[in-house]
Amino acid sequence: MIASDPSKASGRVSLEELRRRIPKGELFAGKEWRWAPSPYALDGKLARELESMGHRLLQFAEACDLLYRQSVEGRQPSWISELLDRGKPPEVVALGRNPAFRGQIARVIRPDLILTEEGFSICELDQIPGGIGLTGWLNETYASLGFDVIGGSEGMLKGFSSVLPGGEIIISEEAATYLPEMEWLAGRLIRWSRAEAEAGERGGNFLWKVSDASSRAHWSGNIYRFFEMFDLPNVPCAESLFHDACKGLVSVTPPPKAQLEEKLWMALFWMAPLREFWLRQLGERGMQSLQKWIPYTWVLDPSLLPPNAVYPKLEIQNWKELGAFSQKARDLIIKISGFDGRAWGARGVSLGSDLPRVQWEAVIERALLEFSEHPYILQVFRHSILTDQAFYNAEGNVTTMKGRTRLSPYFFVNEGKASLGGVLATVCPADKKILHGMSDAVMVPVVAG
Repeated sequence: MIASDPSKASGRVSLEELRRRIPKGELFAGKEWRWAPSPYALDGKLARELESMGHRLLQFAEACDLLYRQSVEGRQPSWISELLDRGKPPEVVALGRNPAFRGQIARVIRPDLILTEEGFSICELDQIPGGIGLTGWLNETYASLGFDVIGGSEGMLKGFSSVLPGGEIIISEEAATYLPEMEWLAGRLIRWSRAEAEAGERGGNFLWKVSDASSRAHWSGNIYRFFEMFDLPNVPCAESLFHDACKGLVSVTPPPKAQLEEKLWMALFWMAPLREFWLRQLGERGMQSLQKWIPYTWVLDPSLLPPNAVYPKLEIQNWKELGAFSQKARDLIIKISGFDGRAWGARGVSLGSDLPRVQWEAVIERALLEFSEHPYILQVFRHSILTDQAFYNAEGNVTTMKGRTRLSPYFFVNEGKASLGGVLATVCPADKKILHGMSDAVMVPVVAG
Protein backbone atom coordinates (compact mmCIF):
# COMPACT_ATOMS: atom_id res chain seq x y z
CA MET A 1 0.00 0.00 0.00
CA ILE A 2 2.77 2.43 0.92
CA ALA A 3 4.80 1.76 -2.21
CA SER A 4 1.84 2.58 -4.47
CA ASP A 5 1.05 5.82 -2.66
CA PRO A 6 1.88 8.75 -5.00
CA SER A 7 2.84 10.94 -2.03
CA LYS A 8 5.44 8.36 -1.02
CA ALA A 9 6.82 8.26 -4.55
CA SER A 10 7.51 11.99 -4.37
CA GLY A 11 8.68 11.90 -0.76
CA ARG A 12 5.73 14.07 0.22
CA VAL A 13 2.36 13.79 1.89
CA SER A 14 -0.27 15.55 -0.18
CA LEU A 15 -2.30 18.32 1.41
CA GLU A 16 -5.48 16.58 0.28
CA GLU A 17 -4.44 13.40 2.08
CA LEU A 18 -3.72 15.28 5.30
CA ARG A 19 -7.04 17.09 5.20
CA ARG A 20 -8.87 13.85 4.46
CA ARG A 21 -7.44 12.23 7.58
CA ILE A 22 -8.14 15.07 10.01
CA PRO A 23 -10.61 13.84 12.67
CA LYS A 24 -14.14 15.16 12.36
CA GLY A 25 -13.80 17.18 15.54
CA GLU A 26 -10.40 18.51 14.41
CA LEU A 27 -7.55 18.49 16.93
CA PHE A 28 -7.25 21.95 18.50
CA ALA A 29 -10.43 23.97 19.05
CA GLY A 30 -10.29 27.17 17.00
CA LYS A 31 -6.58 26.83 16.21
CA GLU A 32 -4.86 26.66 12.84
CA TRP A 33 -1.33 25.97 11.67
CA ARG A 34 0.56 25.21 8.48
CA TRP A 35 0.87 21.68 7.13
CA ALA A 36 4.16 20.20 5.97
CA PRO A 37 4.64 17.77 3.07
CA SER A 38 7.17 15.74 5.06
CA PRO A 39 8.38 15.40 8.67
CA TYR A 40 11.04 17.56 10.24
CA ALA A 41 14.43 15.87 9.81
CA LEU A 42 16.56 15.98 12.97
CA ASP A 43 20.29 15.27 12.79
CA GLY A 44 20.96 11.64 13.79
CA LYS A 45 23.35 12.59 16.59
CA LEU A 46 20.80 14.97 18.08
CA ALA A 47 18.09 12.31 17.74
CA ARG A 48 20.21 9.90 19.80
CA GLU A 49 20.81 12.62 22.39
CA LEU A 50 17.08 13.17 22.55
CA GLU A 51 16.51 9.49 23.35
CA SER A 52 18.86 9.76 26.35
CA MET A 53 17.28 12.98 27.59
CA GLY A 54 14.27 11.22 29.12
CA HIS A 55 16.41 9.39 31.68
CA ARG A 56 18.13 12.61 32.76
CA LEU A 57 14.88 14.55 33.05
CA LEU A 58 13.32 11.75 35.08
CA GLN A 59 16.29 11.87 37.45
CA PHE A 60 15.88 15.64 37.71
CA ALA A 61 12.14 15.42 38.43
CA GLU A 62 12.71 12.84 41.17
CA ALA A 63 15.50 14.95 42.66
CA CYS A 64 13.25 18.05 42.68
CA ASP A 65 10.57 16.11 44.54
CA LEU A 66 13.13 14.86 47.06
CA LEU A 67 14.70 18.30 47.62
CA TYR A 68 11.33 19.88 48.36
CA ARG A 69 10.37 17.09 50.75
CA GLN A 70 13.70 17.26 52.59
CA SER A 71 13.31 21.04 52.91
CA VAL A 72 9.86 20.57 54.49
CA GLU A 73 11.28 17.92 56.84
CA GLY A 74 14.23 20.09 57.91
CA ARG A 75 16.93 18.04 56.18
CA GLN A 76 17.53 20.83 53.65
CA PRO A 77 17.24 24.61 54.19
CA SER A 78 13.67 25.79 54.78
CA TRP A 79 14.00 28.66 52.27
CA ILE A 80 13.72 26.14 49.42
CA SER A 81 10.18 25.00 50.22
CA GLU A 82 9.20 28.52 51.32
CA LEU A 83 10.25 29.86 47.92
CA LEU A 84 8.37 27.14 46.03
CA ASP A 85 5.22 27.63 48.16
CA ARG A 86 5.01 31.39 47.62
CA GLY A 87 1.60 32.59 46.51
CA LYS A 88 -0.12 29.24 46.96
CA PRO A 89 -3.19 28.84 49.20
CA PRO A 90 -2.59 26.74 52.34
CA GLU A 91 -4.85 23.96 51.05
CA VAL A 92 -2.79 23.64 47.86
CA VAL A 93 0.44 23.51 49.85
CA ALA A 94 -1.05 20.87 52.18
CA LEU A 95 -2.23 18.80 49.23
CA GLY A 96 1.23 18.83 47.67
CA ARG A 97 2.70 17.58 50.94
CA ASN A 98 0.11 14.84 51.57
CA PRO A 99 1.77 11.46 52.30
CA ALA A 100 -0.57 9.80 49.79
CA PHE A 101 1.51 11.36 47.00
CA ARG A 102 4.94 10.78 48.53
CA GLY A 103 7.53 10.09 45.86
CA GLN A 104 5.09 10.64 42.98
CA ILE A 105 5.98 12.82 40.00
CA ALA A 106 4.31 13.61 36.68
CA ARG A 107 4.32 10.56 34.44
CA VAL A 108 4.40 12.58 31.23
CA ILE A 109 7.52 14.74 30.88
CA ARG A 110 7.69 17.19 28.00
CA PRO A 111 10.55 19.62 27.68
CA ASP A 112 10.25 22.37 25.09
CA LEU A 113 13.58 22.51 23.31
CA ILE A 114 15.14 25.21 21.17
CA LEU A 115 17.67 24.13 18.57
CA THR A 116 20.79 26.30 18.90
CA GLU A 117 24.28 26.21 17.42
CA GLU A 118 25.40 24.41 20.59
CA GLY A 119 22.53 21.86 20.55
CA PHE A 120 19.40 21.61 22.65
CA SER A 121 18.29 24.31 25.06
CA ILE A 122 15.37 23.73 27.43
CA CYS A 123 13.01 26.70 27.58
CA GLU A 124 10.21 24.90 29.45
CA LEU A 125 9.59 21.72 31.45
CA ASP A 126 5.87 21.11 31.10
CA GLN A 127 4.19 18.85 33.66
CA ILE A 128 0.73 18.99 32.00
CA PRO A 129 1.49 19.27 28.30
CA GLY A 130 -0.92 19.75 25.47
CA GLY A 131 -0.27 18.20 22.10
CA ILE A 132 -0.36 14.53 23.17
CA GLY A 133 -3.25 13.70 20.86
CA LEU A 134 -1.99 15.95 18.06
CA THR A 135 1.46 14.34 18.11
CA GLY A 136 -0.15 10.89 18.22
CA TRP A 137 -2.26 11.73 15.16
CA LEU A 138 0.66 13.27 13.27
CA ASN A 139 2.88 10.25 13.98
CA GLU A 140 0.17 7.80 12.98
CA THR A 141 -0.68 9.72 9.79
CA TYR A 142 2.84 10.34 8.50
CA ALA A 143 3.98 6.81 9.49
CA SER A 144 1.08 5.28 7.55
CA LEU A 145 2.30 7.17 4.48
CA GLY A 146 5.77 5.70 4.70
CA PHE A 147 7.80 7.96 7.02
CA ASP A 148 9.88 6.48 9.85
CA VAL A 149 8.85 9.01 12.51
CA ILE A 150 10.51 9.01 15.93
CA GLY A 151 8.32 6.95 18.24
CA GLY A 152 6.67 5.11 15.36
CA SER A 153 2.98 5.10 14.51
CA GLU A 154 1.92 3.88 17.98
CA GLY A 155 4.55 5.38 20.27
CA MET A 156 2.27 8.05 21.72
CA LEU A 157 -0.58 5.56 22.20
CA LYS A 158 1.64 3.00 23.90
CA GLY A 159 3.24 5.66 26.04
CA PHE A 160 0.00 7.20 27.26
CA SER A 161 -1.52 3.77 27.81
CA SER A 162 1.42 2.84 30.07
CA VAL A 163 0.76 5.98 32.13
CA LEU A 164 -3.01 5.49 32.26
CA PRO A 165 -3.93 1.81 31.68
CA GLY A 166 -7.61 2.47 31.12
CA GLY A 167 -9.12 5.51 32.80
CA GLU A 168 -10.48 8.99 32.55
CA ILE A 169 -9.03 12.27 31.34
CA ILE A 170 -10.43 15.22 33.31
CA ILE A 171 -10.13 18.45 31.36
CA SER A 172 -10.95 21.96 32.56
CA GLU A 173 -12.57 24.84 30.73
CA GLU A 174 -9.21 26.64 30.78
CA ALA A 175 -7.76 23.76 28.72
CA ALA A 176 -10.77 23.45 26.39
CA THR A 177 -8.57 24.19 23.36
CA TYR A 178 -7.13 20.70 23.81
CA LEU A 179 -10.48 18.91 24.21
CA PRO A 180 -10.68 17.68 20.57
CA GLU A 181 -7.22 16.12 20.62
CA MET A 182 -7.92 14.40 23.93
CA GLU A 183 -11.21 13.04 22.60
CA TRP A 184 -9.38 11.69 19.55
CA LEU A 185 -6.74 10.15 21.84
CA ALA A 186 -9.33 8.42 24.04
CA GLY A 187 -11.20 7.00 21.06
CA ARG A 188 -8.02 5.85 19.37
CA LEU A 189 -6.79 4.17 22.56
CA ILE A 190 -9.99 2.14 22.81
CA ARG A 191 -9.65 0.85 19.24
CA TRP A 192 -5.93 0.23 19.60
CA SER A 193 -6.22 -1.67 22.90
CA ARG A 194 -8.97 -3.89 21.52
CA ALA A 195 -6.87 -4.73 18.47
CA GLU A 196 -3.90 -5.53 20.69
CA ALA A 197 -6.02 -7.73 22.96
CA GLU A 198 -7.52 -9.61 20.00
CA ALA A 199 -4.00 -10.29 18.79
CA GLY A 200 -3.16 -11.70 22.22
CA GLU A 201 -0.48 -9.10 22.83
CA ARG A 202 -1.85 -7.38 25.92
CA GLY A 203 -4.81 -7.17 28.30
CA GLY A 204 -8.00 -5.39 27.38
CA ASN A 205 -8.03 -2.04 29.20
CA PHE A 206 -10.70 -0.57 26.97
CA LEU A 207 -12.11 2.24 29.09
CA TRP A 208 -10.81 5.66 28.22
CA LYS A 209 -12.97 8.72 28.23
CA VAL A 210 -12.70 12.48 28.43
CA SER A 211 -14.86 14.31 30.96
CA ASP A 212 -15.28 17.95 31.78
CA ALA A 213 -14.45 19.28 35.24
CA SER A 214 -18.04 19.40 36.51
CA SER A 215 -19.01 18.43 40.06
CA ARG A 216 -18.84 14.81 41.10
CA ALA A 217 -19.04 13.20 44.52
CA HIS A 218 -17.04 9.97 44.18
CA TRP A 219 -14.18 8.65 42.12
CA SER A 220 -12.46 5.38 41.25
CA GLY A 221 -9.91 4.01 38.79
CA ASN A 222 -7.20 6.03 37.07
CA ILE A 223 -7.47 9.75 36.37
CA TYR A 224 -5.30 11.90 34.13
CA ARG A 225 -5.38 15.47 35.46
CA PHE A 226 -5.47 17.83 32.51
CA PHE A 227 -5.93 21.03 34.49
CA GLU A 228 -3.57 23.36 36.30
CA MET A 229 -3.44 23.62 40.07
CA PHE A 230 -3.84 27.42 39.91
CA ASP A 231 -7.17 26.84 38.15
CA LEU A 232 -8.78 24.86 41.02
CA PRO A 233 -11.49 27.49 41.75
CA ASN A 234 -12.79 26.83 38.23
CA VAL A 235 -12.66 23.03 38.56
CA PRO A 236 -15.74 21.98 40.60
CA CYS A 237 -14.74 18.33 40.76
CA ALA A 238 -11.22 18.95 42.14
CA GLU A 239 -12.14 18.86 45.83
CA SER A 240 -13.85 15.45 45.69
CA LEU A 241 -11.20 14.08 43.30
CA PHE A 242 -8.28 14.93 45.55
CA HIS A 243 -10.22 13.90 48.66
CA ASP A 244 -10.65 10.40 47.23
CA ALA A 245 -7.07 10.36 45.93
CA CYS A 246 -5.75 11.11 49.43
CA LYS A 247 -7.76 8.12 50.67
CA GLY A 248 -6.29 5.87 47.99
CA LEU A 249 -9.64 5.38 46.24
CA VAL A 250 -8.41 6.79 42.95
CA SER A 251 -5.03 7.20 41.25
CA VAL A 252 -4.28 10.66 39.85
CA THR A 253 -1.45 11.67 37.53
CA PRO A 254 0.14 14.16 37.53
CA PRO A 255 -0.05 14.25 41.33
CA PRO A 256 -1.41 17.52 42.79
CA LYS A 257 2.04 18.91 43.58
CA ALA A 258 1.98 22.55 42.53
CA GLN A 259 5.53 22.94 43.85
CA LEU A 260 6.84 20.70 41.05
CA GLU A 261 5.22 22.83 38.34
CA GLU A 262 7.44 25.86 38.95
CA LYS A 263 10.06 27.26 36.57
CA LEU A 264 12.00 28.13 39.72
CA TRP A 265 13.58 24.67 39.55
CA MET A 266 15.80 25.81 36.68
CA ALA A 267 17.21 28.51 38.97
CA LEU A 268 17.57 26.16 41.93
CA PHE A 269 19.54 23.80 39.70
CA TRP A 270 22.22 26.47 39.17
CA MET A 271 22.52 27.63 42.79
CA ALA A 272 25.97 27.01 44.24
CA PRO A 273 24.70 26.05 47.76
CA LEU A 274 22.71 23.16 46.21
CA ARG A 275 25.46 21.82 43.95
CA GLU A 276 26.37 18.93 46.25
CA PHE A 277 22.74 17.82 46.45
CA TRP A 278 22.35 17.78 42.66
CA LEU A 279 25.64 15.92 42.26
CA ARG A 280 24.53 13.20 44.68
CA GLN A 281 21.19 12.75 42.93
CA LEU A 282 22.22 13.19 39.30
CA GLY A 283 25.84 12.13 39.19
CA GLU A 284 28.58 13.99 37.34
CA ARG A 285 27.34 12.98 33.90
CA GLY A 286 23.77 13.92 34.73
CA MET A 287 24.91 17.32 35.97
CA GLN A 288 26.93 17.93 32.82
CA SER A 289 23.99 17.02 30.58
CA LEU A 290 21.57 19.30 32.41
CA GLN A 291 24.08 22.15 32.53
CA LYS A 292 24.31 21.85 28.76
CA TRP A 293 20.53 21.88 28.28
CA ILE A 294 19.29 24.28 31.00
CA PRO A 295 20.22 27.95 30.42
CA TYR A 296 21.72 29.75 33.40
CA THR A 297 18.82 31.01 35.51
CA TRP A 298 18.36 33.38 38.48
CA VAL A 299 15.45 34.02 40.85
CA LEU A 300 14.35 37.65 40.75
CA ASP A 301 14.37 38.00 44.52
CA PRO A 302 14.24 41.63 45.72
CA SER A 303 16.10 40.84 48.97
CA LEU A 304 19.15 43.03 49.46
CA LEU A 305 22.58 41.50 49.02
CA PRO A 306 25.49 42.24 51.36
CA PRO A 307 27.59 45.16 50.08
CA ASN A 308 30.40 42.85 48.94
CA ALA A 309 28.17 40.38 47.04
CA VAL A 310 27.04 40.29 43.41
CA TYR A 311 24.77 38.06 41.36
CA PRO A 312 26.87 35.41 39.58
CA LYS A 313 27.63 35.93 35.90
CA LEU A 314 25.85 39.31 35.92
CA GLU A 315 28.26 41.06 38.31
CA ILE A 316 25.54 43.39 39.60
CA GLN A 317 24.65 44.11 43.20
CA ASN A 318 21.04 45.18 42.68
CA TRP A 319 18.45 43.98 40.16
CA LYS A 320 17.67 47.54 39.15
CA GLU A 321 21.14 47.70 37.60
CA LEU A 322 19.79 45.15 35.12
CA GLY A 323 17.62 47.87 33.63
CA ALA A 324 20.69 49.86 32.55
CA PHE A 325 22.12 47.01 30.47
CA SER A 326 22.62 47.81 26.78
CA GLN A 327 20.24 46.22 24.30
CA LYS A 328 22.96 43.79 23.23
CA ALA A 329 23.61 42.81 26.85
CA ARG A 330 19.87 42.29 27.39
CA ASP A 331 19.86 38.84 25.75
CA LEU A 332 17.93 37.80 28.84
CA ILE A 333 14.38 36.62 29.30
CA ILE A 334 12.05 37.12 32.28
CA LYS A 335 9.32 34.57 32.99
CA ILE A 336 6.71 34.21 35.69
CA SER A 337 7.47 30.96 37.47
CA GLY A 338 4.11 29.26 37.89
CA PHE A 339 0.77 28.99 39.75
CA ASP A 340 -0.63 31.80 37.66
CA GLY A 341 -2.58 31.96 34.43
CA ARG A 342 0.20 34.05 32.90
CA ALA A 343 2.64 31.15 33.28
CA TRP A 344 0.86 29.23 30.52
CA GLY A 345 2.02 29.41 26.89
CA ALA A 346 3.93 32.53 25.92
CA ARG A 347 2.16 34.74 28.43
CA GLY A 348 4.25 36.24 31.25
CA VAL A 349 7.41 36.13 29.10
CA SER A 350 9.53 39.20 28.23
CA LEU A 351 12.71 39.23 26.13
CA GLY A 352 15.01 42.08 27.12
CA SER A 353 16.66 42.58 23.73
CA ASP A 354 13.24 43.04 22.10
CA LEU A 355 12.10 45.78 24.50
CA PRO A 356 12.94 49.48 24.79
CA ARG A 357 14.81 50.30 27.97
CA VAL A 358 11.75 51.89 29.65
CA GLN A 359 9.64 48.77 29.09
CA TRP A 360 12.48 46.48 30.21
CA GLU A 361 12.82 48.45 33.44
CA ALA A 362 9.05 48.22 33.99
CA VAL A 363 9.13 44.42 33.55
CA ILE A 364 11.92 44.14 36.14
CA GLU A 365 10.05 46.38 38.56
CA ARG A 366 6.84 44.37 38.21
CA ALA A 367 8.70 41.09 38.76
CA LEU A 368 10.28 42.39 41.95
CA LEU A 369 7.00 43.80 43.26
CA GLU A 370 5.17 40.51 42.66
CA PHE A 371 7.85 38.31 44.26
CA SER A 372 5.89 37.61 47.45
CA GLU A 373 2.97 36.12 45.48
CA HIS A 374 4.31 35.25 42.02
CA PRO A 375 8.08 34.76 41.78
CA TYR A 376 9.77 35.37 38.42
CA ILE A 377 12.96 33.97 36.96
CA LEU A 378 15.61 35.62 34.80
CA GLN A 379 17.24 33.37 32.22
CA VAL A 380 19.96 33.57 29.60
CA PHE A 381 18.27 33.70 26.19
CA ARG A 382 19.71 31.22 23.73
CA HIS A 383 19.19 31.97 20.05
CA SER A 384 17.71 29.29 17.83
CA ILE A 385 19.27 28.39 14.50
CA LEU A 386 17.49 29.13 11.23
CA THR A 387 16.28 26.28 9.05
CA ASP A 388 14.47 26.00 5.71
CA GLN A 389 10.99 24.59 6.27
CA ALA A 390 8.64 23.47 3.49
CA PHE A 391 4.90 23.94 3.95
CA TYR A 392 1.64 24.19 2.02
CA ASN A 393 0.61 27.81 1.40
CA ALA A 394 -2.96 29.12 1.16
CA GLU A 395 -3.15 28.08 -2.49
CA GLY A 396 -2.13 24.53 -1.63
CA ASN A 397 1.33 24.78 -3.20
CA VAL A 398 4.56 23.76 -1.49
CA THR A 399 6.72 26.73 -0.55
CA THR A 400 9.60 27.30 1.87
CA MET A 401 10.20 29.69 4.74
CA LYS A 402 13.14 30.49 6.98
CA GLY A 403 12.11 29.29 10.41
CA ARG A 404 13.15 28.72 14.00
CA THR A 405 12.35 25.35 15.56
CA ARG A 406 10.94 24.27 18.90
CA LEU A 407 10.98 20.54 19.56
CA SER A 408 8.60 18.98 22.07
CA PRO A 409 9.49 15.36 22.88
CA TYR A 410 7.02 13.36 24.97
CA PHE A 411 8.53 11.02 27.56
CA PHE A 412 6.23 8.57 29.33
CA VAL A 413 7.34 7.31 32.76
CA ASN A 414 6.57 3.70 33.62
CA GLU A 415 8.36 1.35 36.01
CA GLY A 416 11.18 3.80 36.60
CA LYS A 417 11.94 4.41 32.92
CA ALA A 418 11.12 7.34 30.65
CA SER A 419 10.30 6.21 27.11
CA LEU A 420 10.14 8.56 24.14
CA GLY A 421 6.73 8.30 22.46
CA GLY A 422 7.08 10.97 19.79
CA VAL A 423 8.33 14.46 19.00
CA LEU A 424 6.36 17.48 17.80
CA ALA A 425 8.25 20.12 15.83
CA THR A 426 6.87 23.66 15.79
CA VAL A 427 8.67 25.76 13.19
CA CYS A 428 7.91 29.47 13.51
CA PRO A 429 8.78 32.25 11.04
CA ALA A 430 12.30 33.58 11.43
CA ASP A 431 11.18 36.92 12.84
CA LYS A 432 9.67 35.23 15.91
CA LYS A 433 11.97 35.02 18.94
CA ILE A 434 9.57 33.36 21.42
CA LEU A 435 8.50 30.11 19.79
CA HIS A 436 5.04 28.61 20.34
CA GLY A 437 2.06 27.34 18.40
CA MET A 438 0.65 30.01 16.09
CA SER A 439 -1.32 30.16 12.84
CA ASP A 440 1.77 30.82 10.70
CA ALA A 441 3.85 28.07 12.34
CA VAL A 442 4.38 24.63 10.82
CA MET A 443 3.53 21.71 13.13
CA VAL A 444 4.86 18.36 12.06
CA PRO A 445 6.30 15.09 13.45
CA VAL A 446 10.05 14.37 13.49
CA VAL A 447 12.28 11.80 11.80
CA ALA A 448 15.93 11.08 12.49
CA GLY A 449 17.87 12.45 9.52
